[in-house]
Amino acid sequence: MSTTIYEDQASYTEGIDAPYEGDDELDMQEAYVPYRALCRTAVASIVLGLLGLSALTAVPLMILPGIGLLLGLWALRTVRRYPIEFTGRGIAITGIVGNALLLTSAISLHTYIYLTEVPEGATRISFRELQPSRQHPELPVSPRALELDGEYVFVKGYVYPDGQQHGIRRFIMVPDLGTCCFGGQPELTHMMEVTLRDPHRTHYSMRRRSLAGILRVDSQLKHVSGLGGVYFQLDADYVR
Repeated sequence: MSTTIYEDQASYTEGIDAPYEGDDELDMQEAYVPYRALCRTAVASIVLGLLGLSALTAVPLMILPGIGLLLGLWALRTVRRYPIEFTGRGIAITGIVGNALLLTSAISLHTYIYLTEVPEGATRISFRELQPSRQHPELPVSPRALELDGEYVFVKGYVYPDGQQHGIRRFIMVPDLGTCCFGGQPELTHMMEVTLRDPHRTHYSMRRRSLAGILRVDSQLKHVSGLGGVYFQLDADYVR
C-alpha cells in the first residue's frame, strides 16, 4: 500500500522541476499592451466643430471651424508621429472632415447672402463710411455721407434698446453690439434714426438688422430724446 502511495505522489509531482520549454519573453510581449493616451488636440477639434455650427449665422464665427480644422490636422500629425504614445486617429480625421465641410458651407452661405441681400437699386453702405474725416475737420460727418444724402441705400445695424419690444416703427440703429449690450451714450455719428414705412414693423432683439431706404444726412443735429441727436435718418421700406 505504501508503495502505491509513493507511486501516486511521484506521478503527481512529475514535471514540476522540469525546465519550461516555452518562450516566456515572447509570451509576456504578446500579453503586454502599452497604454496610449487619447490626443487632446483631436478632442478639441471636435469640440470646436460643434461650436463652429454658429458660423452659419455670423461671419466672424467662421474662425471656430477654421481653428478646429488646424487642430485636427495637428492631432493627426501627432498620432502618426507618436503612435505608441497617442491614440485618436479616427477622432482627428472626423474633426478634419467635419470642420472642413462646416467652413466650406459657411463661406458659401455668407457669400451667397452678400451677393443677393441688397435690394435692387440700393447702394450698400456701412457706418464706417459716414464717420468724420481727418481731412475735413470742419464737417461733423464725412464728405461721402453728404454725397449719399437722398440716395437709396442698404445698411446693417442693431436696434438700440429704448424700452420698445414689439411693433416698433421708429428706432435708433447703431453699428455694433457694444453700446446695445453695455449701455451708455453712442457716438453721434454711430446713430441713425430709422422710420419704417407701413406696413413694416420690427421688434427688439440682439440680431443684426438689414434695412434699405432713403438716407437723409444733415450737418445739424436732429434732437432725439435721451440721446443728444442724430445726423442720419433712414426712411426705410425694407427690413430683414
